[in-house]
Formats: sequence, structure tokens, C-alpha cells
Amino acid sequence: MIGISIISVVVLLGVLIFAHELGHFLMAKWAGVGVMKFSLGFGPRIVGRKIGETEYLLSLIPLGGYVKLLGEAPGEELSPEDEKRAFLKQPVLKRIGIVAAGPVFNLLLAVAIFTVLNMVGLPVLTSEIGALQPASAAMESGMKEGDMIISLDGKSVSKWDEISEIIGRSEGKRLRVTVSRDGRPMEIPVIARLMKTKNIFGEEVETYKIGISPSPRTVIERHNPLSALGKGLRQTWMIGKLTLISIGKMFQGVVSPKSIGGPILIAQIAIAQVKEGIIPFIVFMALLSINLAILNLLPIPVLDGGHLFFFMIEWVTGREVNVRWREMAQQIGFALLILLMIFVFMLDIDRMNIKVISDFIQKITG
Repeated sequence: MIGISIISVVVLLGVLIFAHELGHFLMAKWAGVGVMKFSLGFGPRIVGRKIGETEYLLSLIPLGGYVKLLGEAPGEELSPEDEKRAFLKQPVLKRIGIVAAGPVFNLLLAVAIFTVLNMVGLPVLTSEIGALQPASAAMESGMKEGDMIISLDGKSVSKWDEISEIIGRSEGKRLRVTVSRDGRPMEIPVIARLMKTKNIFGEEVETYKIGISPSPRTVIERHNPLSALGKGLRQTWMIGKLTLISIGKMFQGVVSPKSIGGPILIAQIAIAQVKEGIIPFIVFMALLSINLAILNLLPIPVLDGGHLFFFMIEWVTGREVNVRWREMAQQIGFALLILLMIFVFMLDIDRMNIKVISDFIQKITG
């Protein structure tokens, strides 16, 4: 089992890193920029092979990767022929495209994963009522556990998320709820009440509810290719939006920085998802790919977003940012990134209690 766990983590990180670096690589090739190295991993080389001008590497530390471009460092000595293919000699829009392609490919990977899963089929909660809250609007109106909601205000429903959405935006208006009970349709009028609840960030919010919760019954929902793609795009957009909101909530103090996870937590979740099955593992891969894209787009020097920030300034002003200022920002950004990595690593260690560590050592030693 320990072998499967290690393989799952390596596959997860490998696919995400490969997709990201492939974006940089392909865009650089398309733009006519020389690519000197394509590496999965950092540090010492494990294996490698040179094909054409590019050296393809598998390196020791599997926590990232890189694409080394011709002429990407200021002051790099180049022949007149190489200068035409040097990264920093390209028009600013080409440079922006090359840098942005990494995060974009991570987003495309997520869209592709969700599209395929939507075609294969994913379990969704049915419209069957599993429980009613005491003294709720639903209970007082005569609804019962086991009722299957088939329409709300004349709109057919078959999934629980459709029910939640319609009730949530009802604004206290009377709803005509049609349920199937013992195989017979029955219309029940109900008025949703404004209730206080907590959102996923732990904030207290008000929303309209009638006091019902779903049964655990699920059905497999499948989509045709076009519909699956549309849903995959929406899922990627919603998760990306939620990630950005989460970052904002962290700066507001709503979300604790302790919720940040590093390599150890990612590995733990990946292993747990593999135990649940291949689909939960692949869904986690898509979620992580979206997070990787967004975090890389943050305007922090040494990340893609930091490079994009300087190139955008150059595009708007028509002048390159001073090399000295850029190098200073890179050094500060690198130091901050190291501190963040240490902080996240310590959080991961703090989450691991003695029993978890003991069990892990026991598995390795047999």
C-alpha cells in the first residue's frame, strides 16, 4: 500500500508540473524562442537526454520544474544569430504569452479533466428529502422524509443543487413544491424563511431555506461532449473564483493562514483520495491544478505573476523596468517564498500528530 501511496503523489505532482512547464515550452517554441532545458523537478539530474537544442531532464526534487529559455537572463552573452531567438529580445507581448502559458495550461488541464469526468459520469444527489428540521417551513407545510421533489414553481428538478438554488433565490415568496409520494404527485405550497447559517469560510450569512436536507441517494449524471465541456469550463471558473475569494478572505483575517497546506498535506490528501478511488483522486488533481495556476499568477517576484507584472508595466509604459530594480524585487520575492515554504512546512508538521508519524514509520519499516 505504501508503494501505491508514493506512486500516487509522484503522479499527481508530475502531471501538474508537466502541464505547467509544457505550456511555457510550447508557447516559446511557437514564438521562435530557443528552449535550452525542460526539467521535471529541481536540483541534481537523475536522467536526461538532449534532443535538438533542448535537454530534457528528470531531476531529484519533485516539487516543481523549469524551462530554461535562451537569453532569459539579463546580460547573457549571445551570438548575433541567437539574439533573434533570445527571450528578452522578443516583443513584450510574446514574452507575456510565454510566461502566462504555464498557468493557462494548468487551467486547461482542469477543464480537460472535468470534461472527461462529466462525460464518463459523476454521482449527484437526487431530489429526495432525507430529513426535515423540526418546526421548519417544510415540516409545517406537510412534507415528509422520502418525498421526491419533482418540480418547484413549475420548473422540473431532479438534482439537489437545483432545489437549493431555486429556494435560495425565492426571496420569501410562496413556492409551489410538487413532490412524488408513494408514486403519486402532490403539490405543497411553502414559504422559505430567511435563516442564519455559516458559509464555507465560517462567516455568518443569511439565506432562504425551508428546512430540508437531502438523502444520501445518488445517481450517475452523464453529459454529451459539448455539454460536458461547457460544464467543465463552469466548474473550473467557479473553483478559480472560490480560490481567489479565499485568498482575499485570508488577507481580511476571515480565513486563518493555518488553513494553508504544503507538500505534506497535499500528499496526505492525495493518498486519502486514491483510497477512495480513481475519480476522487483525479478530481483532486483538477482542484490542485487550478490552485497552482492562480497562485502562480499572483504578482510575486520569481513566480510567473511577478514576471507578468513587470512585462505589463513595460507594455503600458513602453519602457523596460530597470534591471537593478527587477533583480532586487526577485531577491526579495525569493526570500519571501522561502519563508512561506518554511511556514507551510511547519504547519504541515504541526498537523501530523505523533500517531500519524509513528504509523508512517511502521509502514516503512514493516
